[in-house]
Amino acid sequence: MHNKGSELKLSRRKMHRKMKILAKLVLIVATFLSISNQTSARTQKPVLHGQHWVAITGKPLAATSGAMMFQKDGNAIDAAMAMLATTSTMWDVLAWGGETQALIYDPHTKKIIGINALGVAPSGATADFFKNKGLQYPPYLGPLAAVTPGTPGGLFTMLAEWGKLSLADVLAPAIVMAEGYPIEHDTAKRIRLSADDIRKWPYSAAVFLTHPEDRENPAPRPGEIFRQADLANTLRKLVSTESEALAKGLTRKQAIYAAYDRFYRGDIAKEIVRSTQEAGGLITMDDLDKWQVHIEEPVHTNYRGIDVYKLTSWVQGPVLLQTLNILENTNLKAMGYNSASYIHTLYQAMNLAFADRDFYYGDPYFEPEEPMQGLLSKKYAKKRYEQINWESNDATVGPGDPYAFQKGRNPYKNYLKKWNKRKQGGNDGHTVRLDQREIEESFLAGTTSMQAADAEGWIISITPSGGWVPAFIAGKSGIGLSQRMQSFVLNPEENPYNVVEPGKRPRVTLTPGLAMKEGKPYLAFSVQGGDTQDQNLLQFLLNMVEWDMNPQEAAEAANINSFQMRGSFKDHPSEPGKLWLRNDVPSWVQNKLVSMGYHLELKERTSGPITAIWFDHVHGSMWGAASNFGDDYGIAW
Repeated sequence: MHNKGSELKLSRRKMHRKMKILAKLVLIVATFLSISNQTSARTQKPVLHGQHWVAITGKPLAATSGAMMFQKDGNAIDAAMAMLATTSTMWDVLAWGGETQALIYDPHTKKIIGINALGVAPSGATADFFKNKGLQYPPYLGPLAAVTPGTPGGLFTMLAEWGKLSLADVLAPAIVMAEGYPIEHDTAKRIRLSADDIRKWPYSAAVFLTHPEDRENPAPRPGEIFRQADLANTLRKLVSTESEALAKGLTRKQAIYAAYDRFYRGDIAKEIVRSTQEAGGLITMDDLDKWQVHIEEPVHTNYRGIDVYKLTSWVQGPVLLQTLNILENTNLKAMGYNSASYIHTLYQAMNLAFADRDFYYGDPYFEPEEPMQGLLSKKYAKKRYEQINWESNDATVGPGDPYAFQKGRNPYKNYLKKWNKRKQGGNDGHTVRLDQREIEESFLAGTTSMQAADAEGWIISITPSGGWVPAFIAGKSGIGLSQRMQSFVLNPEENPYNVVEPGKRPRVTLTPGLAMKEGKPYLAFSVQGGDTQDQNLLQFLLNMVEWDMNPQEAAEAANINSFQMRGSFKDHPSEPGKLWLRNDVPSWVQNKLVSMGYHLELKERTSGPITAIWFDHVHGSMWGAASNFGDDYGIAW
């Protein structure tokens, strides 16, 4: 009995030890799972990891079309062109008659290339023409809002020069979608809300209003198969032109440019011109014939070892570079992430750069040349930094004079003096309250952005736009035209470099970005959202460079938005001191900002959908990211 009792006690002690060991193992596993869950919960969307390629854009179906090109052994340019074609077909806040701007990294030359495929003001589009109609700015809708189409020319050029596949390959998904695809909720909603405007244009109404008998909601229902027979026919014409050219012995590149000629000089061009002029528009055959894509050298700056590249003054991209130059004079980390002092510093630096944008940016192919050398000078940035009011918001911020930091004299000094004569409080006679519904729709819908990269090293960042719903559709071409004329001004004292003229490009908000580090690709990034684009991209980049976030964390992080600059759209509104702040920013930060003169509006979302690819050279992989709302997402392999 004694031996049995001892054995029983020993058995119990062993079991107890085993239970303790098991409990420790359970605790270790639970702790690991907890840490793992916390790590994965840091973002609402996971990072996309790819070794061979990544394709990201505004719609999942469009990202799929990019993946299809990679499966055909295409490169990142082919994938991006397929995504551009499909997003244009899906009316993802752009159409085929809109505009395209891109940055391309060529792994063979180690150079970054800029693509300017923005349309121009047509013949007859003068300041006096619009003033005689009683307008303060060119129209924001309809045939008179249209610049010449740019997206097709941009697509043909990039595909011909840097792609591998045929136009037939790249347009195949878009043709299938034009023949019919399940329309998504957001597009159906935009059509419903815009039905009254769409009814003004018969060809637009025939495409968009698929239930004309329903006066309250003539728009397609979400999931309904949305068909665009005229657009499908136009795209097939382009493919057949390529096929005929190849059959005649032309090279791949020549065959793609044959399709270019048909769009801008052939029967497609004639139908665009006929229908536009029929509705009171100004575009002529000569306008389409003379228009061209410009292949450019982008501008750049270095911020704490990162070389950041942007397109030049015909977009707002240099604003981000100017702001980085200003911020380089201070220690952001010492302020604390999204503290009141951090937010105030960003807001003031952005306003200084945007004031320069509002006065000096315009089409570089028209005289006088924009003072970009001075604007991007580090010495000029230091002078602007010294103008910051550290106690409160400066509602009277105006443009500086960069000509002191480059060769030449300021040709518009008289306008500059008038521009800067503001009353205290920023009431310069221009302040216009923003229409909340319109600004929020623009912010949440805005422009499409796209990024693509491959193992060979090709990288492309694009911010295409224009021809958003409600678009004027040009006759039986099925092509929705741009509304970008509204970004011009009519009076030189407001923005002397951006006064409308025939053949001139408006200064637009569209702003793809590429960054390099130690001579290697670091980041491709862009976002939708009009005037907020370079504000959001600035903070996204700082989140990675200053605050060590991965790209998905940076894309989902809280942003701020200023509306103090002069807006680029309808009525060009401005609200000095207005600040969008995410609603989870602590109350003490909010209170401090209010005491500094800011007018806060708390929002659930404060960033347009950012898309990005970060290049992990340590592990030889690519990290894709897309913001945690909207339809933007991607595919990687």
